Amino acid sequence: MNSKSYRDIIYDGLWNNNPALVQLLGLCPLLAVTGSVVNALGLGFATTLVLLGSNLCVSLIRNHVPEAVRLPTFVMIIASFVTCIELLSQAFTYDLYLSLGIFIPLIVTNCVILGRAEAFARKNSVLPAVTDALMMGTGFTLVLVILGGMREVIGQGTLFADMSLLLGPVAQEWEITIIPNYGGFLFAILPPGAFVGIGLIIACKNVIDNRMKTRKKTLKSEQREADMIPVTIVTNP
Repeated sequence: MNSKSYRDIIYDGLWNNNPALVQLLGLCPLLAVTGSVVNALGLGFATTLVLLGSNLCVSLIRNHVPEAVRLPTFVMIIASFVTCIELLSQAFTYDLYLSLGIFIPLIVTNCVILGRAEAFARKNSVLPAVTDALMMGTGFTLVLVILGGMREVIGQGTLFADMSLLLGPVAQEWEITIIPNYGGFLFAILPPGAFVGIGLIIACKNVIDNRMKTRKKTLKSEQREADMIPVTIVTNP
């Protein structure tokens, strides 16, 4: 039975319990393929689709799977959806599939997906499970895109380069040159640059969280002080 409101599910997936920034899950593909926005979007879309499909199926069969084979069943479901995504990528976005390489098949081992199936989908009905998958996938994809954008701008001086690999001819003119005549910065493209980038993003989130907590404490303190102010009622004789 779902004990969380949809508002909490949305807030957890996008911010409070973001799989990349808070749970720190799925960091291997996150750090490996985010050299550009197009790679980040491609892996983010694939991960979100697998999350949606696996959470939906796990929620539907949650009362019919014996405890002894629960985890193998979840892994088989996830692997089936990953295979479908891999075949679709080969058919429609082959160049992007080659760019992402082994990291599409490795979605099977992504702790984000198995973790949501085990921690949430098997305990909740279909709609909350699908909502959780969509929000967790969206939160994960947003971090991928932000990190990919940072690394692409710093490393290559461009933004949205090669978007046609994912969206086709309609996106051929989407590339934006941020830094003209830029020689590039190799560090941002290599894995060390990814570690620095994700560290900065996590630091920014922590700063925002701390400021929000401080603001809430200040508001509560002001409210308590206001409640303690004595009120004198003057009546006419």
